[in-house]
Amino acid sequence: MIELNPEKPDDWWEVEALFDLCFAPGREALSSYRLRDDVPPVDGLSLVARDGEGILAGAIRFWPVLVGGLPVLLLGPVAVHPTHQGEGLGGVLIRNGLDAARRAGWGRVLLVGDAPYYGRFGFALLNAVEMPPPTNPERVLGRALVAGAWDGVSGLVTRQNA
Repeated sequence: MIELNPEKPDDWWEVEALFDLCFAPGREALSSYRLRDDVPPVDGLSLVARDGEGILAGAIRFWPVLVGGLPVLLLGPVAVHPTHQGEGLGGVLIRNGLDAARRAGWGRVLLVGDAPYYGRFGFALLNAVEMPPPTNPERVLGRALVAGAWDGVSGLVTRQNA
C-alpha cells in the first residue's frame, strides 16, 4: 500500500536522489530550474509517496512563479521510482497535488511537459505564456484550477523571489 504525505525537510535529499534516478543528467540546467533557484517549494503542496516499508516510491513538487505579474504554480518535477512505474502512481501524485493546490487557493498551474500525458489531467497548451529559453513552446502547458483562471494571462514566466 502507498501512503501520500506532504514532503518534509528531512525528505529533501531522498527526493533529489529519486529525481536524479528518473531524469537525464543535467536536469538542473533546464530553464525551469532557474525559476526555482533559492526559492523553496510551496509549503504543503509537494508530496512524497512511500510504500508499506517506508521506501520512497514517488514525489511531486510545486513552486511559486509569476506570469504577467500574476501568481502561478509551477508543477515539477514529478517522478515515480522505476520499481513502481506503470502502477498509476504518477497520476495519483498529480491529482492529489492539484487538489491540494485548489484547496490552498491557487487558481492556475503551469508545467513543461508532454501534452498527451498531461492532457489526461486537464492540461493544455498555453500559447500566450513563454518559458525562459531554451524551452520548446509546444511543451508549455497549463491548467485552471478555478474556471477562467488563465483567461487573459500572458507573458514571460518569471521567478517569484523568496
